[in-house]
Amino acid sequence: MNPENEPILFVVGSSHKEANLTVRERFSLNESEINSLEDDVLSIEGVDECLVLNTCNRLEIYGVRKESLSMESVYAKICSHKKLSSTDFAKHSFIVEKSKAIEHTVELASGLLSQMIGETEILGQMKQTYQKAKELGKTQKHLNRLFEKSFQSAKLIRSETGIGRGQISIGNIAVNLAKRIFGDITKSRILIIGSGEVSERTVQALKSNAVNDLTVTSRTKEKTDLLADRFGAASIGFNHFKSQIGQFDIIISSTSAPTAILEVNDFSEALKKRPNRPLFLIDLAVPRDIPESVGRLENVYLYNLDALAKIANETLAFRKSEIKKAEQLIKSQVWSLWLQLKRRSMFHKFQ
Repeated sequence: MNPENEPILFVVGSSHKEANLTVRERFSLNESEINSLEDDVLSIEGVDECLVLNTCNRLEIYGVRKESLSMESVYAKICSHKKLSSTDFAKHSFIVEKSKAIEHTVELASGLLSQMIGETEILGQMKQTYQKAKELGKTQKHLNRLFEKSFQSAKLIRSETGIGRGQISIGNIAVNLAKRIFGDITKSRILIIGSGEVSERTVQALKSNAVNDLTVTSRTKEKTDLLADRFGAASIGFNHFKSQIGQFDIIISSTSAPTAILEVNDFSEALKKRPNRPLFLIDLAVPRDIPESVGRLENVYLYNLDALAKIANETLAFRKSEIKKAEQLIKSQVWSLWLQLKRRSMFHKFQ
């Protein structure tokens, strides 16, 4: 095989390590934009496979390119989708190739690269993203083997270490934060905005903490009703929930809206109805559902994903020994997968 045509595995993207929440909001893609970006990258001559992973904390493009292809063309596609300058994207992004790309994927699936180290949600997000791309024919033998083996490795690492001990998830951390502020939350009135996976896990965490006064709302009535019925919660129409904000003690929002769904004016009347009573807001969305200005209102306490991550990682010292154990397992898994790929002549010169 001509070395210039040898396939090279790459991952390029941005995460909470390279970009703060404000920057991540600019990079975030909706489902239509994800499909479009994948198609655009695949249209580049020399790129044979592509998958785009987009979560609240990262945007990553996985692909396989020919040795002769410069990554500049891939960067250009990414920047054009979000109207970014190449300088701006480079400032807040990373790129790994060959064996480093394998290591990155296994570490990510294992929860070691998560903002809340050890959380399990990333594995489910990766599986869903991979399955969709595979069904659409956007991944082939290279990315298929990478992701399937990474999932197997993540399962092994989680079972043989305590990296995820304590059921670390955004939902659980949000509930623990509410308990830290309010103490007993069993009598608090709580509103969940959104009906996706994060909202579902949050409702589940609240129910496991004996919270009964729970209301759900989202743009999709069918999904709202399904979530409410499943957990015995009340539901409210999305067009009406703003008028009832003052009735709730805690509001947890995680929609996929492209812009904020709540503004300062939405809270003005609500706060008059609850003088001297704090209103606790947790915004789990990217882009954010609630602007920072709302958090400056009197008796309003607003927390976003970055704030939750700091709280979640307060106990990181207790898991450091498990992290080291996980890293050793990852090295052996990466080495094994590398050898498999080399034997199949999938990649060359990984080091």
